[in-house]
Amino acid sequence: MEFYLFVPQMRLTMAELVEKAQAAEAAGFVGFTGMDHLAPPLAIEQPMYEATVTTTWIASHTQQLRVGSLVLCDSFRHPAMLAREAVSIDHASGGRFDLGIGWGSVADELTSFGVGPTEASIRVARMKETLEIVTALWAGETVNHEGEHFSLKNASQAPRPLQHIPIVIGGAGRKTMKLVSSYADWWNVHVGILDRLEMMRPLAGNARVSLQLQVAFVHSEDDRAEVTKTAHRRFGRSGPVVGTAHELVDHFGLLAESGVERVYVWFCDFAQPQSIAAFGQEVIAPLS
Repeated sequence: MEFYLFVPQMRLTMAELVEKAQAAEAAGFVGFTGMDHLAPPLAIEQPMYEATVTTTWIASHTQQLRVGSLVLCDSFRHPAMLAREAVSIDHASGGRFDLGIGWGSVADELTSFGVGPTEASIRVARMKETLEIVTALWAGETVNHEGEHFSLKNASQAPRPLQHIPIVIGGAGRKTMKLVSSYADWWNVHVGILDRLEMMRPLAGNARVSLQLQVAFVHSEDDRAEVTKTAHRRFGRSGPVVGTAHELVDHFGLLAESGVERVYVWFCDFAQPQSIAAFGQEVIAPLS
């Protein structure tokens, strides 16, 4: 099992984001991801940086850490621009970019900023066209595409990716699963469908399974009550996994046995250096 650190790029300076990314790299995390919104969900008054710019900045301040977003919103970018941005970050990072992409989880955000359709079925169809166009441009093809959402005539781009850019797609709906099967290297599942994972796994094709998980790290039993209280206040009672290193190793071990190969760790303490370092030594190392 491999671990990515998920840190929403809000209420943090660029320097603080770099500090967390470098700490994650030193601790043994494989990758670092942020979010992609035009306004932070449930915190619209808070400051936040744009996703691809932040990803590029993180890549420039790390050596081996893979970078990306969980996930980029398809509606925010034309596929030709997305393809160009992805290849640019791929080259700048020496091949460390993952393209996480989704059709948008906050419909109100699309309405507020006027950036795309709010109907789920239309957004899924738009993302299908995006994936068709992006992968064709990456392959060096001259693209002629006449779709419901995009029209390209004799379109081509260079350079091509340094190597294959992994695609991460989340979701579990019927149409989304077709996209996962056709395009994804990684299928990011919601914790709510873990009990159906074995049944749904064939629908994902060859995509490997990843999971985003909120984690409340209990450094000592003396801290358990306070850590639990804080995690539940910030993320609700049903979301976070609360545990000591030993308990987390057991929990992730069971997830690995169920077929989960990657976990995006979202620390409930906003990824304090102590938690990043301890998680690396006491959870990642035993599971490596």
